[in-house]
Order: sequence, then C-alpha cells, then structure tokens
Amino acid sequence: MTFNDRSNATASPKTVLITGCSSGYGLATARHFHEQGWNVVATMRTPRKDVLPESERLRVLALDVTKPDSIAAAIEASGPIDVLVNNAGVGAIGAFEATPMSTAREIFETNTFGVMATTQAVLPQFRERRSGTVINVTSSVTLARMPLVAVYTASKTAIEGFTASLALEMDEFDVRVKLVQPGYGPTTSFTSNGQTRMQGLIPEPYTAFAERVMADFQQPTVVTHPSHVAEATWRAANDDTGQLRFPAGPDAVALAQYR
Repeated sequence: MTFNDRSNATASPKTVLITGCSSGYGLATARHFHEQGWNVVATMRTPRKDVLPESERLRVLALDVTKPDSIAAAIEASGPIDVLVNNAGVGAIGAFEATPMSTAREIFETNTFGVMATTQAVLPQFRERRSGTVINVTSSVTLARMPLVAVYTASKTAIEGFTASLALEMDEFDVRVKLVQPGYGPTTSFTSNGQTRMQGLIPEPYTAFAERVMADFQQPTVVTHPSHVAEATWRAANDDTGQLRFPAGPDAVALAQYR
C-alpha cells in the first residue's frame, strides 16, 4: 500500500518520508506533519508503532540508512513521496585523540553517507516529476565551534557542504534541497543513544577540561525543543523563496545571526 495515486495528485495530501522517527526531533516532526494533514512515512531502524497515533495517513517502516537494501526497500514501500527529511543521526562526545577511527567511521556512516545514500535513492523520482524537496537535518555545531565533538561536527559539516552544492545541482530540475540546523536539545537521546560508542573517549588528561565543558552544558540559557525542529522542518518543506538554511531553536537562531 502506498499513499499517493499520482494520476489524481491534486486530490491527495502530500507525503513526507522522515528518517529516525523513534524519538526526539524525528518523532516530533512526524507528529507535526501528520497534524498538518500530510501523509507521513515515519521510518526507524526498529519500528515502534506505539509512539505515533494510528491513522490512515501514517505508516511506520523499518529503515537503516547504513544499509543500501534497507533504503531501497523503504523507498519502494513508500511509493511516491513529496519530501524527504534526513533526520536519522548518531552522536558522540569525547576527545578526538581517544576516538578510534572505527568510531569515526561509524558516525560518518549514519550522519554523512547515510544521508547521501537516502537522498540519492529519492532523486530519480523527484527529477522525473520536476518536483520534490530534500531536507537534511544537521546541527548548530556547524554554526559555532564546540569542543569534544570533533568527529560529530565533521560529519554534520560535510552534509552542510553537500547540501549547498546539491541545491544548485537540483535547481535545474525544480527540486529543492534545504538544511535544518537544530540547537542544543537536552531532552533528546543524543547522549544516551551513544553511551556504548562514547566509553573511554575521555582519558585522564582530558578529565578536568571535559568536566568544565559538561558543566557549561548543564546550565544553558536557551535550548532547542523537538517542537522547534519540527516547525523549522515544516517551514523548509513549504518554502519557495530559495532559502537554504533554517536554524531551529532560539540558541541556533542566535548563533546563525552572529555567524
């Protein structure tokens, strides 16, 4: 079953496919688009239907963005889509000196190559229809220097450059490509999801420095909530002005203004 019959597209709500919907920004974004009347394909590595409402306009599919076969199966099962939101990502906090290259590659596989692969899988239908939007969710680490996230920052900065170039490329075919840049979200599972990955990444010489950094994170003046990211993603999906970057959350907005 797919949502849209393109022979009668004007009568059908638009369809968005969102990666990483099990929690946090992705879950909030899926709920927001559904509340706005869109069809939603909410994907996650391990599908959980209990986190989203039952609805004829909402489907939950398995998708691991690091596996080509999983990407292909999810795209085929989704049918025609109007917007792709690349939200799935993994985090890691630690000293770069202590970060194994295997961990760095793991982060890039999801945050960078996973985004590229999923995007590449939907571009043919967008190009052929001369319609569609790709939205890549990065981070405010691309807006200001932050310590102990060197590899994570590199993975997200790569997507910033990728998106800016791809936007020019796909403009030839009336396809839009956008960035959403969330700020610091303490209510998300960024840290808890990476506990195993981050073990041993703060060696003794870095302990005092890391404690000072973490203390600052415990007392933020402003933060980003999942609703901020959902709303920014909604604006990006409906934008026709050519705007590329959409900072999400008051802290990200402030950083973008000072950049």
